[in-house]
Amino acid sequence: MGIFPSTRMRRLRQNDWTRRLVRDESLTVNDLIWSVVVSDTASPVEPIAAMPGVERLSLDALAEAAKEAQELGIPAMAIFPHIDPKLKNDGGTEAFNRDGLVPQAIRVIKDAAPDVGVICDVALDPFTTHGHDGVMDGERIVNDDTVACLVEQALIQAEAGCDVVAPSDMMDGRVGAIRDALEAGGFQNTMILSYAAKYASAFYGPYREAIGSAAALKGDKKTYQMDPANRDEALREVELDIAEGADMVMVKPGMPYLDIVRSLSDNFAVPIVAFQVSGEYAMIEAAAANGWIDGDRAMLESLTCFKRAGASGIITYYARRAARLLAE
Repeated sequence: MGIFPSTRMRRLRQNDWTRRLVRDESLTVNDLIWSVVVSDTASPVEPIAAMPGVERLSLDALAEAAKEAQELGIPAMAIFPHIDPKLKNDGGTEAFNRDGLVPQAIRVIKDAAPDVGVICDVALDPFTTHGHDGVMDGERIVNDDTVACLVEQALIQAEAGCDVVAPSDMMDGRVGAIRDALEAGGFQNTMILSYAAKYASAFYGPYREAIGSAAALKGDKKTYQMDPANRDEALREVELDIAEGADMVMVKPGMPYLDIVRSLSDNFAVPIVAFQVSGEYAMIEAAAANGWIDGDRAMLESLTCFKRAGASGIITYYARRAARLLAE
C-alpha cells in the first residue's frame, strides 16, 4: 500500500475524463423503472399534493406516458391504481375485476408502447376500505385467505398481459402459490418480482395519499411488513422467495436500506430491485423547493447510490426526469 507523496488519491480525480474512466458504477436509463399512479377519476391528470411533480394519470394520459417511456428507453413501468372509493370494500373484490382499472391499464400500455415492460403490484390495499394488504378477520390479517386472493389477482393481471407480477403484501407463502398458479394457467413466462424485504416504514405516507388509502388505513402493518431494525430476517425472506420461484426480489424502501440491498447482492445471485419510495421522493423535492439542495443533482446521486449498493434496477417516480437528464 503506497503512502503520500508516492500515492496521491487526488490524481485520478483531477479531470472529468479520468473520473469517468475509473468510475465504479454508472447510472443509465436501463436501470430505471418508472413508478406511475393510474386513476379512474383523473381527467386527464390529478396532482398529488404530497408529491410535487407527480400526478395521477387517466388511461389516456397513461398511454402518452408509456409512449414517452418507450422513446426515452425506460425499460419498464410499474403501475399503481387509484380507484373510485365507491368501488372499495372490506374484501377488496375490485382487484378481481377482469375489466377493472389495472387490467385496462396493462392493455393501454401494451397497445401504446409494446417495448415497455409492465410491472403490477399484487396486493389488496388500493381496493380495501380498511387500507390493509390482505383479508381481515376482526383486527387480524388472515394469511392463507389473503394468499388465495393474491393468486386470483395475479392470474387476472397475467391474463391482461402483465409481464411481471409483484406481490407486495408480505404474506407467507404467496410467491410459491402464485408461481404454481401461473404455471398451471399457462403463464410460464410471467415473471415474479417479490417484495421480499419490505419494511414497516414511515416513508410510505405520500404513496398512501396517492392511491387513496391513507385515510382508510386502520392501525398499522407491523404484523406483516418487516421491523426496520432487522437485517438477517431479510436474508431469510429472500432465500424463501427465491426457493418458491421469484425471478427478482425487492428491497423497499430504498435509500434508508442500502445496507440491505448490499447484503442481498452479496449473498444471492438474482436481480435485486430497490424501490425509491414516495417519502424519499417527497423529501428531495421539499428540500429542493426550499433551495437547500440542488434537486437534479440530489436525485441523480440518490439513484447512483442504489447502483453502488448492488441494485440491478430502481423503481422510482423520477424515472422520466432522470432519463431526460441522462440523455443530455
